[in-house]
Order: sequence, then structure tokens, then C-alpha cells
Amino acid sequence: MEMLDIVDEQGNPTGRAVERTKAHQEGILHRTAHVWILRDRGRGTEVLLQKRSSGKDSHPGCYDISSAGHIPAGDDYLPSAVRELKEELGVDVRAEELHYCGLRRIHWEDVFYGREFVDDQVSKVYCLWKNVDEGSLRLQESEVEEVCWMGLAQCKDGVKRNRFPNCIALEELEMLPESREEGAYENTDV
Repeated sequence: MEMLDIVDEQGNPTGRAVERTKAHQEGILHRTAHVWILRDRGRGTEVLLQKRSSGKDSHPGCYDISSAGHIPAGDDYLPSAVRELKEELGVDVRAEELHYCGLRRIHWEDVFYGREFVDDQVSKVYCLWKNVDEGSLRLQESEVEEVCWMGLAQCKDGVKRNRFPNCIALEELEMLPESREEGAYENTDV
């Protein structure tokens, strides 16, 4: 049973916890960490997308953030982000390699497998500049079906125009730096 801290609007734990399934059944506010893997290419910045496993409880088979995960009760954003990268993709990093891009408040409702799914979360968004070969990644099959690189501008346009199956928020893509030199992010968790 996966337990999550119940949090306030800023993502601060309230001292109470809830089981993950119940959080999604009742729309109870909890935390997640999102990491976008970026790389510089001659034609611009590319982003690594993961295709969610067909067995996922929400958005099966859709392209999504490079790595994302719920934060277990008692844990914090950065350690969870580092752990999820390792578990989902087999990518080892130090917390200092992640660049904080911002805090995002998320709420959406949908139906999956005939059940209502209410996601109410506060997420810290990070980027990681790392030129990884998608063929060398160790994908967690229960979470990730495949990965692919896509130009950041192409991804934004595709999300905006719904050109490929995805569960990516344009608002979050807009938080990412356009280039490594942009410097619109900090190296620390704020």
C-alpha cells in the first residue's frame, strides 16, 4: 500500500497521510516530482518523452514527462525525483544535477477503466541536461513502454494541436528552458 502525505496548496505536508488509491478516488491533495530530460542538438533543444505502459491506472499508452512520480509519505521532492529516474529509466544522477523549473498546481478529472480518477497534486518540476541514448535505458516495464526524443518546439506544437497521444500539460512545457544557456532556472530546490 503506497501512502502519500496530504499537503496544503504550497505542497507542505499537513501531518496526515492517505493511501494513493484513495487520494485519486477522492481528489485529496498530494505531491509529485516531474523531471524533464533535455539535450542540446544542432537544431535546438530536444526533450525525452516516455510512453506510459498500457497497464497504467491513468493515461495508458500516452506520451508523458521523461520521469515522474508520487512522493511517498515522509519523503521529499528531490530524493523522489532522483529515485524515479533510476526506477523508471535506469538513469543515475545526483540531486545537484537537477535544475528547479518551478512549482505547478495540478487538478484534473477523468474516467479510466470505468472508474472516476481525480488527480489533485502539487508538483515540483525539474529539468536534467543529459544526452542519453534511449536504446541504453533500462525501462521499468510496468511504468514505461518506450521512450523517444522530440524537439522541444515540436513537442509544444504537438501538445497544443493534440498531434500525438499525450497527457502533457503545455503549461509545464513552457516552464522548461529553451536552451542550456537560458539560465531561467536554478540549480537548487526552492
